Parts: sequence; C-alpha cells; structure tokens
Amino acid sequence: MKIFRSEQIREIDTFTIKHEPIASIDLMERAAGQLYKWITERFGRSEHFIVFTGPGNNGGDGLALARMLAENGYFVEVYYIKFTEKTSPDWELNRKRIENVSNITLNYLTSADHLPVISSGDIIIDAIFGSGLTRPVEGLPDEVINQINLSDSIKISIDIPSGLFGEDNSDNTYKSVVKADFTLSFHFPKLSFMFAENAPYIGEWYVLPIGLDNNAIRNIVTPYNLLGNSDVQPVIKKRNKFDHKGNFGHGLLISGSLGKMGAAVLGAGAALRTGIGLITCHIPSCGCSIIQTALPEAMVRVDRSEINISEIGTTNKFSAVGIGPGLGTEPESQLAFFNLLTECKKPLVLDADALNILSLNKEWLSLLPPDTILTPHLKEFERLAGKTLNGFSRLEKQVEFSREHNCIILLKGANSSVTSPDGNVVFNSTGNPGMATGGSGDVLTGIILSLLAQGYTPYNAAVLGVYLHGFAGDIAAGESCYESIIASDIINCIGKAFNKIRGL
Repeated sequence: MKIFRSEQIREIDTFTIKHEPIASIDLMERAAGQLYKWITERFGRSEHFIVFTGPGNNGGDGLALARMLAENGYFVEVYYIKFTEKTSPDWELNRKRIENVSNITLNYLTSADHLPVISSGDIIIDAIFGSGLTRPVEGLPDEVINQINLSDSIKISIDIPSGLFGEDNSDNTYKSVVKADFTLSFHFPKLSFMFAENAPYIGEWYVLPIGLDNNAIRNIVTPYNLLGNSDVQPVIKKRNKFDHKGNFGHGLLISGSLGKMGAAVLGAGAALRTGIGLITCHIPSCGCSIIQTALPEAMVRVDRSEINISEIGTTNKFSAVGIGPGLGTEPESQLAFFNLLTECKKPLVLDADALNILSLNKEWLSLLPPDTILTPHLKEFERLAGKTLNGFSRLEKQVEFSREHNCIILLKGANSSVTSPDGNVVFNSTGNPGMATGGSGDVLTGIILSLLAQGYTPYNAAVLGVYLHGFAGDIAAGESCYESIIASDIINCIGKAFNKIRGL
C-alpha cells in the first residue's frame, strides 16, 4: 500500500472527481458511508454520539456521518466550532442536508464556555481538521480540543486526529492534538502514523477504502509504502522436486562471546527454520559444545580465542555472511570485523555489536560492500548516524544514510522501516509489543542471513525478512500473549508464518 503526502492525496481526490467522474459531494458521501459502516458494526443505537466539526471538508465528512447516524436511529449531537466565517462548499451542502433531518440539530459553538457536557459513556467524533493542516491549532479550536482530551469518553477521529500534521510534526504543538482512541483514515494511512511519538494521538488506526482512482494511485510517485501480504507473497521462491541443500545456500554466522552464546544459537536456529541449506557458526571455542548440543543441524568453525571472536578467516565458500549478535566490541573483535569488511565479497548482514563497532570506527563505513544490510535498533542507529528530534527527522536521516553509504537500513521498531540507496522506504505492518524481548533481533539476523544465502536480493531479503519475522511474532502472540513471548517462540512460528503468507 502506498503512503502519500497530504498534497498528493488531494491530487488523487481531484483526479478521481474528474475522471470517474463523481461530484466532490458524492465522494464525500461515499467516504461518510464507510465511516458509518465501521461505526455501526461496533456501536449500537443505545450510544450517544457527539460530533465536533470544523469548517472544511473534514467537517463536511463529520456532518454527513452525523446525518447518516441520525437517519438510522442513532442519538447524535453536532457542534460546529465557528472560528471563521469561511466554510467549504461541500460543508455548506451537508449543513443544508442536516436541516432536513428532524432528529438532529447543528449547534454553533463560538466559545469553549458553551461546550456540551461530555459523559464517560459518550462517543466523540472528531471532524475538526483534516490532514492538510500546516500550523499548530490556536484559539477556540485549541480550547475545544483540550476539553475533548480531558474527557475519558471514546474518541474517533475522521481521517487524522485534529491538530496532527500528515507528515512532519517537528514544529507542531502536541497539546493541541486530539488524543483519539481510533483513527479512520481514508484509503491510505498517513506518513505520520508510522512514528512512535504520534501513537498516543492516533490510537488504533484503520484504513477505509473510498474508491479513489486506481490510475492516479498507480501513477503518482511516492517513496513511501506499507508492506502487506500481497507484496511479499510473490517474492517467496518456490522449491522444486529435485532441489537439494546445495540449492539453498551456505551461510556463515559470526556470533557469540563468553556469556552470549545464546545469540548464535538463536540466529542459527532462525536461519535453519527459514530454509537455508547449510549454516556454519564461527564462534569462540567456549561455545562449541553449546552450539552442537542446541543445534545439531548447524556446523561450527571455532575461533582461536576461547572467549570472543579474534579472526574470521576466508568467507569464499559461503553464500552469505551475517555478523554481530553477541559479538562484543573487544579490540581483537574489532580488527577481525575490519578484516571481514576489506576481504568479504559475499552478501552481508550486520547487526548488534557489528553496528556498535562501526559506530566506534565510522571511517570503516566506506568499506561496506554495496547493498550491505544493517539492522539497527533506535539507539544503534543514533550511534551510527546521530541523534534526531523525532521519527520524521530520523527517517530523513535514515534515507540519507542509505544513499550516502549505498546500503540497506532496516531500522527496527513498531513499524520497522527499510530504506534502500535509491531512496525508497518500506514500513512493515507485522509485529507486536511482545517481540520486545532479548534475542528477537538475533532471530531477525538469522532470517535475513538465510534469505541472502538462498539467493534473494539484499533488498528482498530485508523486506521479506522483516515481514516474516513480525508475522511469526504475531502468530506466537496469538498462541500465547505478548508478555510470555520469547525469541525461541518466534523461531518456532516461522514455518506457520510462511504458510499463512502463502495462504495455506
């Protein structure tokens, strides 16, 4: 699913109106119908709805929704926040339509002192401002939003929480943003939905299709996409009857140190469950019996050091290489990593301490082979690229970093983002808070290493890998709960995730 900027969404709306063709008021009616359907599937006629509208088309959506609810026996109060004399033409048309409905009244709100009493059982519909807002809310709307946020009633925002900008909220005033429990976005999510600092205001978000023109959606270019099942399903390679383990690659996982051998066990286990033909673990000698006991399917190449990685040796016979989980940052491990960067010609995925070593030696970034995959979490990325103010500025830095160093960055988080050197951005849609547990990142590294070894392009390995990892975590959560997930549960659900992606 593409993610567009606010001005591009307006362009798609305009194209739809012109080429369907459909009157803008009828497109608004279609959108309100989708809102009505979502709400009435979840709330009965015993509920009391309070709709707050602004003067633009977002307010027009709210008026149309209020009319539909009232016409179908719902108890609805509507309040227009009158802070300007200007209203949109479609708002005016919906105002006139409301006048013809006997059991609903449009109340004009000119002062916050005249706000209705909001009870905890009420349901607030926020239709004050849409995604085109470009400056912080002030005056009467700000006062109303603050009073709405003080209530403990359910809040449903139409298209975007009023006060939130569609993309960059660096200069916004969050005290003037509605704290929605649900956000019902039209046809696409907004880019601002992808960033953690906005989550308290968006709540659970849903995308409602409103029949926008497919040609416009296809032809308007955006670097932002939300990853879904239909994107990754065609990427998965098919296995043939006469394939053998040599067809599925031989991966080298360089991992572990004294006390951290579990990282190697998890990474190698995930690689095996993702379909790699062979996996060799290069580990300190203290971990040999651990690996060979925990994973009899894995091979071991023992380092000369007993407690950490000190030299790696040749990688020529391997299909792909992963390094970092549990590695440590000892000087001899740093030197071994440097030698790998200068000598390795195989597809490469870097995680954990490999990234921390890079942060300590940033001049080595120039040694990264093209399309190397880096899988940092937030703090690891900040150590590499520098601190940022918020999710939007971090994404800009991530895109810039990928371009500058010709690498693929998989920044881990609630909506993990994958950036490529050409500037494209993919946000992942799978995963859950239960995956915030030790070893989860090691599992992701193993999954990506396996896909690289099997011949997937680095970009496809990163994209399919993060989706598969999150999907396995979602299955694990469904079988238990967020609190009880451990990294091994994610590994054990990789096969089920493959089957569900395939529709089996």
